[in-house]
Amino acid sequence: MTDFVVVGGGVAGLVAARSLASGGASVTLLEASDHLGGTVTHQTVGGLIVDAGAESFATRRGTVAALAAQLGLGNEIVTPEPAGAWLQRPEGAVPLPATSLLGIPAIPLAEDVIAVVGAKAAFRAYLDAVMPAAIGAKSRTLGELVRTRMGADMLEKLVTPVAGGVHSAHPDELDLDRVAPGLRAALQRERSLARAVLRLRETAPSGSAVAGIRGGINRLIGELAVDLERFRVDVRLGQRVDRVTAGSVVTATETIGGTVVVAAPGVPGAAHPLPGAGDGTRVVLATLVLESAELDAAPRGSGVLVAAGVDGIRARALTHSTAKWKWLAERAGGKHVVRLSYDPTKYDPASVAELAETARTDAAALLGVALEPSSVLDFARVGWTRPPAQGEALEGITLIGEATSGTGLASVVAQAQSAATQLLSERAGDPDADD
Repeated sequence: MTDFVVVGGGVAGLVAARSLASGGASVTLLEASDHLGGTVTHQTVGGLIVDAGAESFATRRGTVAALAAQLGLGNEIVTPEPAGAWLQRPEGAVPLPATSLLGIPAIPLAEDVIAVVGAKAAFRAYLDAVMPAAIGAKSRTLGELVRTRMGADMLEKLVTPVAGGVHSAHPDELDLDRVAPGLRAALQRERSLARAVLRLRETAPSGSAVAGIRGGINRLIGELAVDLERFRVDVRLGQRVDRVTAGSVVTATETIGGTVVVAAPGVPGAAHPLPGAGDGTRVVLATLVLESAELDAAPRGSGVLVAAGVDGIRARALTHSTAKWKWLAERAGGKHVVRLSYDPTKYDPASVAELAETARTDAAALLGVALEPSSVLDFARVGWTRPPAQGEALEGITLIGEATSGTGLASVVAQAQSAATQLLSERAGDPDADD
């Protein structure tokens, strides 16, 4: 018996286990693989240790920054260089609008918005200002809200490539309250979607909307693992779970009793089936280490998002990592790190060599520079699957993680901490709980 059994050793499971154990509970954590962290991990490319998954976190509410500080990484938090990102359209590349939220413009008639979507689409979006606040207020998805308030052109030409680059999904598949918490309430207060975006941007913490950690986001995992050891969490790797029930977890070798927290998708017995949920969203990340003097000027800022209909480019987005993160540029010593993401349902290369060549030619096109094969010093590929949305938990089970919290470290960490706080509160009020 243990007070809590946490199934899954990704970020959500680690944060929940740490919060529960720091609250005085005994915790057992089970992870099916041979390592902790899930998709928040690292890889070595061209002699550089870089993130192989998330490389930044949203600064809203300060959730991740506070966790990093608790783990001793507070002084290691860094903000991106202020170069900004670009959007690759069929007509060419343009800088992304300066004031927006997931591509939703705060000033629809701004010059940088018109440059992306055109005057007609910008004026249609401007009509949001004279609409009653009730229009679109009950939208379930981000796409439904933007289409209703600002029009289909604004959705497809600007919001879709930006939101898709962040969440690897079309806005029509993104739950509004998960990906843009507070936007619905701000719309009601401000009576305009554009003004709601402007107000949320004004009240956000000062500085960038995202931040990173010197050395990579993956450093969170090592520090969380150290804390689990300090709090005497029983961490068991290579432990695949056959099923869970209210009060126990069943593996191939034993049954462990305790309050069950599931931080991994698809665990039998954890949740009601969710019709049409699918198998999740596959993502392939290609990382190039390049030698190119032309890239020293960061010709496309921190990176490029790719709109629909761009011929000849297979990538969904590109990040010029050494232009975005000063710490990485310093370690790279003049080399450049570029990451490109691909949707395997639209492009599934026959080999790693084919992907490497596609990544080189895509990077050249998106960055607007010549990149000969000799400029590629190293290449690496990593792939993962973002889990589909999960149904409601079965009685006696607590669900956490990306499948229920939504995408992004800020959402995942906040939900895991909130769930742990609630569980500890319930335990404290249980007359049968141990002192």
